[in-house]
Amino acid sequence: MNVLGVYTPNVQFIYVLPRWEGSTVNGRVLRDAINKRNGLKVPQGFYYLYDAGYTNGEGFLAPYRE
Repeated sequence: MNVLGVYTPNVQFIYVLPRWEGSTVNGRVLRDAINKRNGLKVPQGFYYLYDAGYTNGEGFLAPYRE
């Protein structure tokens, strides 16, 4: 099962999407979370940091790869 979890620096979960079974691309799970009616929202002027399995996008920032 694939689970998307978003948490604060204090390790308090603010969003969880435990829905995807099997082998699914990271971007598809994130896209689903963003497009849901009450889905994941990024406050204006802020970014969510995530792993290198994703690409940079509005409100989302992946680490720099050398």
